[in-house]
Amino acid sequence: MTISRANIPRELKGGRKVAQKKKKKQSKKNWIQGAIKKPGALRKSLGVKKGKKIPAKKLAAAAKKPGKLGQRARLAQTFKEMRSKKEKGKA
Repeated sequence: MTISRANIPRELKGGRKVAQKKKKKQSKKNWIQGAIKKPGALRKSLGVKKGKKIPAKKLAAAAKKPGKLGQRARLAQTFKEMRSKKEKGKA
């Protein structure tokens, strides 16, 4: 008689258990706060002083670069677009 391995629990097969990640419930209102892991990292890497705005040309140039710098710059551009759309709706 042959036993099918499909019906045997993973613990008995000798396989490793895969921990399931628990999803944290975040409010829909504040999802952006979770998206920004290191506030000020983009500004610091671009060499812009604290309290000053990042120039649009500098941001556009950084968005074309690969890696974390490019990712952060593209996210900043997205947030900039979202902000302008929100302000247009209020006016």
